[in-house]
Amino acid sequence: MMGPTSAKKVSSEVDYFVDLSQIPCNGKAADRINRDGIHVLLNMNGYTKGARNEIFALRPAPIQAMWLGYPGTSGAKFMDYIVTDAVTSPMELRDQYCEKLAYMPHTFFIGDHAQMFPHLSEKVLVDIPSVKHAEGGDSCKITGDEYIVLNCTNSKDLLDLLGDFQYISHPVKDQEETKIMTPVVPYSQRTSRVENMLRTSQLTSQLDENHQVHNGLAMVQIDSKTATGEKPPSGIIASGRMQYRLPPSAIVYCNFNQLYKIDPSTLLMWCNILKRVPNSVLWLLRFPAVGEVNVKNFAKQTCGISPERIIFSPVAPKEEHVRRGQLADICLDTPLCNGHTTGMDVLWAGCPMVTLPKETLASRVASSQLACLGCPELIANDAKSYEEIAVQLGSDADYLAKMRAKVWYQRTASPLFNIRHYVSDLEKLLMKMWRRYERGEGPDHITQ
Repeated sequence: MMGPTSAKKVSSEVDYFVDLSQIPCNGKAADRINRDGIHVLLNMNGYTKGARNEIFALRPAPIQAMWLGYPGTSGAKFMDYIVTDAVTSPMELRDQYCEKLAYMPHTFFIGDHAQMFPHLSEKVLVDIPSVKHAEGGDSCKITGDEYIVLNCTNSKDLLDLLGDFQYISHPVKDQEETKIMTPVVPYSQRTSRVENMLRTSQLTSQLDENHQVHNGLAMVQIDSKTATGEKPPSGIIASGRMQYRLPPSAIVYCNFNQLYKIDPSTLLMWCNILKRVPNSVLWLLRFPAVGEVNVKNFAKQTCGISPERIIFSPVAPKEEHVRRGQLADICLDTPLCNGHTTGMDVLWAGCPMVTLPKETLASRVASSQLACLGCPELIANDAKSYEEIAVQLGSDADYLAKMRAKVWYQRTASPLFNIRHYVSDLEKLLMKMWRRYERGEGPDHITQ
């Protein structure tokens, strides 16, 4: 089911649009689809809220396929294909599906992050020293004690304003000749205003008469459409670990999924990782809030982990939800049911994600995303290797920096967030389905 904002956007960008929510009778809706001569009918709901599988059961289109919205098989004979890929649904697991597998060449998953959150394609770090000069003057020294992240759509203009800055250079793992250059601005009277804004929960801070910095926690009050991801921000947004009670120098492991995805074996793995990386914390969401006590009790009573090392934050609006992923070092995916859109969110924020694929589609999406991103080294073979990958990232600062640089670089170098490329591949796949039908052939696996 499409929301009003999405419906308005889609209807304005296509040649022909019919809103079936205005035809509540499934039979009449199926008649309309059939009368309009739809060749391929895509099911994006499966068995989620707003689903209308009764329409598909009436077979109004010659080809009917599951696509993107529901992480599994329909279990229904009236669905011909499921759009997937070789990593998410390898042929050896084809018996889990009643549909025929139709492979996208890279990944079946996609996110519009590059268009929705262009301000996260670059970042400027503001150095916050733990000890400030008594006179409060400017300093050209970079301490690395703590950073505030500034995001905007024109970082050059911001750097011109702030003046003195240095670059931190990190080589991209496996592509050592390629380096990610991140500008770092030293602490100054100007940037101290930004720090004060975050620490005192002010909405904005003025750098000069033309440049205002927004508190990243207050985007709902400042610009509700930016907060929900409906439009990119027009100004500068500041984020810092101090906003979420995250230790400035700790290794921050995160997971921003709903808590139902965390089964005991997963939480046990995470606690093992925390034990082996002493200067680390785990950052989770109160999603729902009642789960916080249970998670902390399990960690303490079963694993001996101090509850203070598991830090919870509230669920955030979409833009903040994606942006704050920059503050974490490593994302620990949930093997039983991966982060799907959440996985795309943390990867767009430049945060490496460790995953462990099982057999179901829902447990293999993150592996597909990482394979498409060009980061297969983050895909574990078993629980032991999952822990080893996470511990190496948390213990080896040089390796972590190179891996983060690789994820940051591959966001735009790989096909993972390339909408135009994805659309072209999907059109070709749907055409292959249609050509089989034209030739009088029944549905079959499409793997090439």
